[in-house]
Amino acid sequence: MAGGVNLDSAYAAELIAHAGFDAVIVDLQHAPLDPKGMLAVLQAIAATPATPIVRVSWNHPPLVMQALDAGALGVIVPMVNTRADCEAFVRSCLYAPAGERSWGPVRGLLYGGPDYFETANASILPLIQIETAQAVDRIDDILSVPGLGGIYLGPTDLAITLGLHPQRDLLHPRLHEAIASVLAACRRHGVLGGLYIPGAEFAHRAIRAGAQLITAGGDVGFIQAGAQASLSEFKALVAACQTNWR
Repeated sequence: MAGGVNLDSAYAAELIAHAGFDAVIVDLQHAPLDPKGMLAVLQAIAATPATPIVRVSWNHPPLVMQALDAGALGVIVPMVNTRADCEAFVRSCLYAPAGERSWGPVRGLLYGGPDYFETANASILPLIQIETAQAVDRIDDILSVPGLGGIYLGPTDLAITLGLHPQRDLLHPRLHEAIASVLAACRRHGVLGGLYIPGAEFAHRAIRAGAQLITAGGDVGFIQAGAQASLSEFKALVAACQTNWR
């Protein structure tokens, strides 16, 4: 089970990580976080047992290596559509001879220890986002790339490429058929099957289809939901008191 961090706040990340999630996904793709903010967030997560995973903004080796050097134990890249895309990503996560990652683990030597070079390749979790119909069609070819740790499926972008609405059609049978086929491919290839979860019914369907890593929300959603729940509760309390005053 994973929690998400979107805010440029080490304190918010610390609260999420201490909540008991197995992993915390730090979002640099759609959130207002820069590398400096990412570092502070990763330092906060490091004080907890949660595994820090960073989603970078694109499948670009310098972005991947920067996240790993800062302390990410897993990296997610978006929009992987071909085997070549996946191969390039995995190479950027691993040191030679398995890959092409450049040496410079500024924080890696702190959290990984003096033998970081010997252990890094085995401890890094490379995750790709499967979020297009094209990727679904090529899923077996993509997932057969050596060194890939798993997927983190993006249902909203996948819905768009299937001709569906990214908000209204998230329970559409065509979307969930595609998701089920991708998760089945993950089992065939022995890689982790994860995905972003946009709601309780969606989660129920995804878990039944074999999802192994799911998100249970993030800092922004938790704050918003908590604020709305508290406001509704106090409005009801005030209304009840006003009724009694009459």
